[in-house]
Amino acid sequence: MNKLVRTLILFSFFLSASSTSFGQELTGIWRGYFITEGGEQYKYEVQLGQSKKSSLTGVTYSYLDTRFYGKATFTGFYTKGSKAALVQEIKTVELKMDGGSVACIMKCRMEYVRSGNEEFLEGTYTSSYEKSDLLNGVRKGGNCGGGKVYLRKVITSDFYVEPFLRSKRPTATPMIPAPTVKKPLTKTTVNKPIVKKTAPKNNTTLTKRPPVIIPIVTDTAKKATINPVVINTKPIQKITVPAIIRERRNELTKTIDVVNTEINISLYDNGEIDDDSISVYLDGILVIANKRLSNKPINYKLKIDETSPEHTLIMVAENFGRIPPNTSLMIIQDGDKRYQVSITSTEQKNAMVRFRFGGKQ
Repeated sequence: MNKLVRTLILFSFFLSASSTSFGQELTGIWRGYFITEGGEQYKYEVQLGQSKKSSLTGVTYSYLDTRFYGKATFTGFYTKGSKAALVQEIKTVELKMDGGSVACIMKCRMEYVRSGNEEFLEGTYTSSYEKSDLLNGVRKGGNCGGGKVYLRKVITSDFYVEPFLRSKRPTATPMIPAPTVKKPLTKTTVNKPIVKKTAPKNNTTLTKRPPVIIPIVTDTAKKATINPVVINTKPIQKITVPAIIRERRNELTKTIDVVNTEINISLYDNGEIDDDSISVYLDGILVIANKRLSNKPINYKLKIDETSPEHTLIMVAENFGRIPPNTSLMIIQDGDKRYQVSITSTEQKNAMVRFRFGGKQ
């Protein structure tokens, strides 16, 4: 074989092997959310360690904010060939929830996805009750529901960083203690689907709610925990994510880092104006309803800052006009910076754009 040809073949093999393995080191902090089958959205953080044999261990946090949450240990494994990750929670080790709630243990089946410099774990989960509560007809191991999970690899944690991760964190990045929330929140949800004792089975207003609890006090040198103090609160309004978002695949189109606290977003028909119509959801909440795309912009102002540094816009095709699929052009104005994103939505998938405040981490 010609020496040059042999060299090129070996070089091509090296590139192929490198592209397959690059970026599949899962050890680190993964943060995002999960959505239940009923459409409720909860925050989710996974502090994960991967061994040389690709077994996974660590802890998970399911929470509304750092005042009330469930922390669980987990085990699992990762298969590089299929990029499939399994996270199986074993037991809860910390709970900040009201006395009338029952914790659930989650099993997440996710796929590793890389988009540019961003890394994601996305997939589905199932869950089961950790303990029995005969008063509410709950038995240990019973079905506690399922849904979808979306995680992104980040540097900082909303909680206490586990010792096995500290040596792997950048030296210039200080550990950040859990933030304190001054006011009770008026929305969202907490970790595992929670059974409320007083709620009837067919209650459509509120079936699950998190409690309000004083946060854990954490020191970077030594972890100290104050016994939880439960404070009675009014039920928190839940977010119901529409079926059109749950049932279609939400495909990440682009992640944009912004530096201004107000971002101007404009949507146009991309191509021939053929009566395409879209709806837009911000973090699962409808903000633009069934608007027709044209050469005139549909405008939206996105508020984003350090207190709420990440948001997701999902574009849903309400119809496909005369020429399928539904296509649009998104223009993002971040101060003097301008971004352009081509959007395609179909009956099978919605288009998703993520915004992050403060530039790349």
